[in-house]
Amino acid sequence: MFTRRALAQSLLAVSLFGLLAGGLDAIAASVGQKVSNPELRDANDKPAKIPDIGSKVVAVFYSDPDVSDMNDAFADKLKAANLDKTKYRGVGVANLKETWLPDEVIRSVVRKKIEKYGATILTDPDRLLATAWGLGDCNEQSVVIILDKTATVQYVKKGKMNAAEIESGYQLVVKLMEQ
Repeated sequence: MFTRRALAQSLLAVSLFGLLAGGLDAIAASVGQKVSNPELRDANDKPAKIPDIGSKVVAVFYSDPDVSDMNDAFADKLKAANLDKTKYRGVGVANLKETWLPDEVIRSVVRKKIEKYGATILTDPDRLLATAWGLGDCNEQSVVIILDKTATVQYVKKGKMNAAEIESGYQLVVKLMEQ
């Protein structure tokens, strides 16, 4: 028969094993979490932060450059809606640590996309955003994070969004902009 202490120790061991076996994904960002704005890099490798965090609704697309188009359908829906730029901003962040391509090659592509689309795209050379926001392993992943005007996470999706998730994500952005 287990004593309370032995039972507590067993539960702790099982929890720790699950955390270690599951990797960092077990500590994933969650809805309701207020996030910081870590210093990333712009397309020219200069220090930069994600604009408008804490003042607008912000959709962040944090992607391994090898799968950077994974959630383009959601980004396209937001862009096509022509949302009020005084209340909303979409931002791409290229996770440079997860690709075999040299950083300068990725930054060159980012500069071209910024010029062509007028997009806001930053780079993360050292998984700073993934660490600060508890995103876990982002290799071969695209993570969509929707923040409200107080920098609080309202939505997190790691991986490809399906049609229902795209629609509900869009409706969430619109709802948050009205608040």
